[in-house]
Amino acid sequence: MTPPVVTAREGTDTPYALSHLDALESEAVHILREVVGEFERPVILFSGGKDSIVMLHLALKAFAPAAVPFSLLHVDTGHNFPEVLEFRDRVVAAHGLRLHVASVQDYIDRGVLRERPDGTRNPLQTLPLTEKIRSERFDAVFGGGRRDEEKARAKERVFSLRDAFSQWDPRRQRPELWQLYNGRHAPGEHVRVFPLSNWTELDVWQYIAREGIELPEIYFAHEREVFQRSGMWLTAGAWGGPEEDERVERRLVRYRTVGDMSCTGAVDSDAVTLEQVIAEIAASRLTERGATRADDKLSEAAMEDRKREGYF
Repeated sequence: MTPPVVTAREGTDTPYALSHLDALESEAVHILREVVGEFERPVILFSGGKDSIVMLHLALKAFAPAAVPFSLLHVDTGHNFPEVLEFRDRVVAAHGLRLHVASVQDYIDRGVLRERPDGTRNPLQTLPLTEKIRSERFDAVFGGGRRDEEKARAKERVFSLRDAFSQWDPRRQRPELWQLYNGRHAPGEHVRVFPLSNWTELDVWQYIAREGIELPEIYFAHEREVFQRSGMWLTAGAWGGPEEDERVERRLVRYRTVGDMSCTGAVDSDAVTLEQVIAEIAASRLTERGATRADDKLSEAAMEDRKREGYF
């Protein structure tokens, strides 16, 4: 006997199929649940940026009506955008979550880390991150990395093993056939997990629009005092910019990604709605990190070098 065809809506013979966003959501939810089933102390890296916000939204859906069964972790450089930190704290309070903060400034005050001549603290995040993972005994760390961001991140599997020193060796990557994930690790090792690995920047924005997810206003066009350096619009701040020959201007800009103010550039934009942002991203030919992250331009292998040391 032929089984009945499940249709998308009554009165049609069109076979039911998931939309691409439904398929991505389903995969991410499966990964989140798989980690909770395999590991003892998972944690989500949460900066208040759009990718980590989407990841938290997926976790809330994955385990509803129960509470999210893990805490959040943020590496605070001390040069983060104030509006993003305010949003981070508001989200944590709204959902009754526990937030761990690893502070780069604490390490500088103790003399463990030294300020860089260029003022950027992004490369200084590795030690606070890895020591917090070790001290809290986190064995799985969710990150919002996507394969379309940067070529080193394109090398990652969904489950990415880190050794006892939190270092990444691309040669130790494991096969992930049929969405079967191997979380086996030795004592002291942990696994970085990327539920958004198969998403693109456009997918993230389309999902945000579909789900009605709130974001910091920094992602939408607003007037801001900025100055140009190496072809990017940077925000003036205590990190050391601008220099004497750099002129501050007030421009209509928005941010495609958020991080350390010293190396995260804004883009000229008049997109003030989700629909306008989506149209802008669809027309762009530059990745968000390629267009707005100075720390990725230090060398051809800047990101991969940091990942090998323990950075995300």
